[in-house]
Amino acid sequence: MLRQGRDRLLHWLFEAGLAIKGVLTSAEALAGLGLLLAPNPLIARFVFWVTHFEIAEDPNDTLATWTLRAVAQFPIDTQHFYALYLLAHGGLKLTMVLLLWRKVVWAYPASMVVLAGFVFYQTFEFFHAGSPFLLVLALFDLVMIGLVWQEWRALRGKAPTLSPA
Repeated sequence: MLRQGRDRLLHWLFEAGLAIKGVLTSAEALAGLGLLLAPNPLIARFVFWVTHFEIAEDPNDTLATWTLRAVAQFPIDTQHFYALYLLAHGGLKLTMVLLLWRKVVWAYPASMVVLAGFVFYQTFEFFHAGSPFLLVLALFDLVMIGLVWQEWRALRGKAPTLSPA
């Protein structure tokens, strides 16, 4: 009885994690598409519009001034790199989420490998750039690896066994 409750909770966490990943990766892929399709001056005007109220209120606002400086040094080749990176990264994870949602058996070990690669990259970038957000992403991906593993084990346990005839 206790094991069934634990298994249900883990399955619910797996599906909730997939939903969260699905939303985040969809937004990521859409942002990449937006960067690919939007002209560079339009992006600069949008960033100015978003930040100008904050700067008017507080001229020393660190995030707003950093964002304005960053967009001032946002050449078209950098924009295209980020667009393609976000499209590829978001697209790969979204494909992974959809395959797991459909319970495609080979997608479980493939997803664990993909997520482990992202954990490695995020950890490497954390030590390079120092952003704690990368550690949060890596931790979330580690939890997802555990949930995918648990779900894969449960799925394989339900698979019908073929007996020799």
